[in-house]
Amino acid sequence: MLDFELLLVVVTAISGIIWVYDRIRRRRRAADAPVSYWVDLGRSLFPVILIVLVVRSFVIEPFRIPSGSMLPTLESGDFILVNKFGYGLRLPVSHQLIAPVGDPERGDVVVFRYPPNPGQDYIKRIVGLPGDRITYANRRLSINGRPVPMESLGEWAKDDAFALLRERIDDDWHELLLHRNGNRRGFTARVPEGEYFVMGDNRDRSSDSRFWGTVPRDHLVGEAFFIWLSWNGGPNWSRMGQRID
Repeated sequence: MLDFELLLVVVTAISGIIWVYDRIRRRRRAADAPVSYWVDLGRSLFPVILIVLVVRSFVIEPFRIPSGSMLPTLESGDFILVNKFGYGLRLPVSHQLIAPVGDPERGDVVVFRYPPNPGQDYIKRIVGLPGDRITYANRRLSINGRPVPMESLGEWAKDDAFALLRERIDDDWHELLLHRNGNRRGFTARVPEGEYFVMGDNRDRSSDSRFWGTVPRDHLVGEAFFIWLSWNGGPNWSRMGQRID
């Protein structure tokens, strides 16, 4: 599987070397001396690719939602922006933390590298912080022994097999779905230090920490905050420009 981040770093490095080579060459020869196509291409692309690498690695990165595991918050075909600065600056490829900035909070919708396969990106909601005790019983979430407030909003308008609800994690409300024939299996887990417990808003149609475990801090890519395009067979104008809560 092609690692786009690694490819971008390699292309930036190669074009940067060409740019430096051209600067040195032009000092030794006339500025209007002919250059090869590849040198001209490399020196022209370098500033653009460098800006893309810096913005994508340290500020904002776009992602496309591939599935319905975060319905009704996010739909398949939503194109979102992820804030990579808020959880600290990390080097591309190695993901080494170089500047701590802030910490994830309960309720954040986050993109992360899937622990069983770090080459794949997932998106879920953080429901448990390091040290939290998470319980899911009778399809109700509890954090540190306290049931999360939940309200029924009736049937989901897009599919009456799902119930639409909303729940409050800390001070923020968000909507979620429960399937009429969903799995009622419960569990209790303690979140290890330096890791996070995540769940999909489409509770009965989500592969998340209930099944494969918690997410290490260094796997977090950033917080999803904005839908800039929604396209699933055509544009969905009503979703474009929405904040992600």
